[in-house]
Amino acid sequence: MLNPFDNFHFDWLRRRRVFIGISIAIMVAGLVSAVGRELTPGGTDSFNMGVDFKGGTIVTAKFRNRPTDDEIRAALNNSGVGDPVIQSSTNKPDEVLIKIPLLEAETNPEGISDQDHTLQVQAGRAEVKSALDTFGTAAEGDATLDTAPDAAYKIIGTDSVGAIAGSQLRNQAVIATLLGLVGILVFIAFRYDWTYAAGAVIAVFHDVIMVLSFFSIFQWEVNLTVIAAILTIVGFSVNDSIVIFDRVRENVPMRRHDSLFEITNDSINQTLSRTVITAGLVILSVLALVIFGGEVLRSFSLALLVGLTLGCYSTIAIASPIAIWWQSKLGDSKIKDALAPSATKGEKLASSSRRSVTRRPVTR
Repeated sequence: MLNPFDNFHFDWLRRRRVFIGISIAIMVAGLVSAVGRELTPGGTDSFNMGVDFKGGTIVTAKFRNRPTDDEIRAALNNSGVGDPVIQSSTNKPDEVLIKIPLLEAETNPEGISDQDHTLQVQAGRAEVKSALDTFGTAAEGDATLDTAPDAAYKIIGTDSVGAIAGSQLRNQAVIATLLGLVGILVFIAFRYDWTYAAGAVIAVFHDVIMVLSFFSIFQWEVNLTVIAAILTIVGFSVNDSIVIFDRVRENVPMRRHDSLFEITNDSINQTLSRTVITAGLVILSVLALVIFGGEVLRSFSLALLVGLTLGCYSTIAIASPIAIWWQSKLGDSKIKDALAPSATKGEKLASSSRRSVTRRPVTR
């Protein structure tokens, strides 16, 4: 078995304050970005929400000679349409689905009535048509590409995503993420120990908040694919944490006179090869998706890249220190502090977390 870190020994937990400080700095930067953007007059929103969440217009166009996605996106950008989403149809290669956000200039801050929303959809359709006219004339009315030989395309459908539906999708996404975290907390508490469950769930919250911080700072678009990426990050991060916790559980009976601090540190080093190889291969795949996946998958791949990298980091730097800190502070009152440098100075022994056993003399 490939084990590049077989004899690797690094005191991860002694440097826990440095790692936690880095995490706090990034999260504070994300918080400042989100709050600052909201409080700045005329500034942008905290997050660059996509059409799925804030509503917009969906236009389906059929081409005689279909341009590439990049050409369509460039035409829309040149017409003043920001953040368009271009989706191809696998069974209809000559058709394309174009999603554009609601026109901000015409948006009423107090809400959009049905009439205003209809005007928004019509205005969005006109914007898309103006951009597509750069590829040729459109087939109007009942005319088709077959009956209008000079036409380059035809808009065959116009639909809309309302802001109310977008708000419901956002709320459902948050609920799905929270329910997933609760399920993970219950499973780890039942299978291992509730102190380990606390460490793993806090690490997962850390990963999610860090990803959102990056999306706020760099204003990457947040859409439904980002929610799918976050749920994937949750599972990946917990899986890594469980591998380390399982090794800790295996080492405790064999090293009953060692401190939990030392056992956890050695367990991290023993599983480091597995963590690096597994996470490295996944991150390389996601990196290829970032480079070659195109604009449609850009938000999804960026969320995975940031989240999986931070998930690997948080497993070592966040979950394990929190687990042993939680056990030392909220566990048995007789257990001494686990984070002291030696057992003679108050270091917690691995065997102290078990119930004491009264030994009786045996008469032979």
